[in-house]
Amino acid sequence: MIAGPYFALTLAAALGCGLVAGVFFAFSTSVMRTLAALPPAQGIAAMQKLNVLIVNPLFLAVFMGTAGLCAVVAVVTFVLWPNPGTAPLLLGCALYLFGSFGVTVAANIPRNEALAKLDPEAAESVEPWRSYVREWTAWNHIRAAGALAGCAALVLGLAA
Repeated sequence: MIAGPYFALTLAAALGCGLVAGVFFAFSTSVMRTLAALPPAQGIAAMQKLNVLIVNPLFLAVFMGTAGLCAVVAVVTFVLWPNPGTAPLLLGCALYLFGSFGVTVAANIPRNEALAKLDPEAAESVEPWRSYVREWTAWNHIRAAGALAGCAALVLGLAA
């Protein structure tokens, strides 16, 4: 079983993964469903505001901090290879870094940037909004699953 600072870093990474998974899960299961049920102009305006307000120090500390912790844990784990638990630890780090953080950068942020350019009151914004909700939510499911699976793998690695 791992101990000391390596344990603390890994535990913090696992907790961060779980917390991020919860945020993304809440968005998929309630926030996006609520916004999609609103008239398009209201949904667009609300999501545009959410996309601005989510970029705050607390969320970024957890989201980016977890990515940093996973990177550090992965490097330490490579050094310790093949100690017990190293395979699930590497898997957990990869799942968060690629399946959650990477998906955010590659799929969700570009959609947010495109949404920011829409005029909520314009009739021509309705179809892009509907596509946005469908696509953004699908990618959000993936990044939530990546963070949750990363959390589970890190916990398994801690228990090995």
